[in-house]
Amino acid sequence: MCMVIFAPLFAIFAFATCGGYSGGLRLSVDCANKTESDLSIDVAFAYPFRLHQVTFEVPTCEGKERQKVSLIGDSSSSAEFFVTVAVFAFLYSLAATVVYIFFQNKYRENNRGPLIDFIVTVVFSFLWLVGSSAWAKGLSDVKVATDPKEVLLLMSACKQPSNKCTAVHSPVMSSLNTSVVFGFLNFILWAGNIWFVFKETGWHSSSQRYLSDPMEKHSSSYSQGGYNQDSYGSSSGYNQQASLGPSSAEFGQQSSAPASFTNQM
Repeated sequence: MCMVIFAPLFAIFAFATCGGYSGGLRLSVDCANKTESDLSIDVAFAYPFRLHQVTFEVPTCEGKERQKVSLIGDSSSSAEFFVTVAVFAFLYSLAATVVYIFFQNKYRENNRGPLIDFIVTVVFSFLWLVGSSAWAKGLSDVKVATDPKEVLLLMSACKQPSNKCTAVHSPVMSSLNTSVVFGFLNFILWAGNIWFVFKETGWHSSSQRYLSDPMEKHSSSYSQGGYNQDSYGSSSGYNQQASLGPSSAEFGQQSSAPASFTNQM
């Protein structure tokens, strides 16, 4: 039930916080010649984070000439893979919810439904782990590439001591950090659900029968052994009593011999 409730929600949070992100930073270049300065340089970027395609113009502090600068890096592959996994996990979770609620009887008719559910759950657990790890590395690269200190190093005007280059504000990455957290939460949720889905398959019931058969055989053999010991004990006691009887009779015959000899005397 937890899987049915939380899986779609966690998937929505994962791809919404990543796929819907747009941010930017603002820089300031104060040239020695104030007329050439630009105190508000906006650099905007968004999903899927093809940063090498993000370009902007900055003053060179050498007349009216301006320099065209582009950011460094491309994290689109990891970001798009992460969002794709989240979207397909959301769709499958909705489909599974409908089946669990409205088609429970058909789901349990044969082993095919639980078996497919088990395989898909294992696959999505693996995809969430890989996608979250890849996107965490991609996000780290995005943070480095959009760090204002790193961007200022790309400007030729900032390499001259007479010019003053500063960062007005840095990009806000809180939603992207949240997407990574929800990615690993999705992995934990799907991986934890593997055992519960496995219990619905025929593999679990067959393994339970395999484990119970040796125990039944062992208990039956133990009860038979106890019966044989009891029968052996009773028979041995009977034999001992039987063997004791003739000894007493023989003893009686031996004791009567001296009495008859006394009578003859």
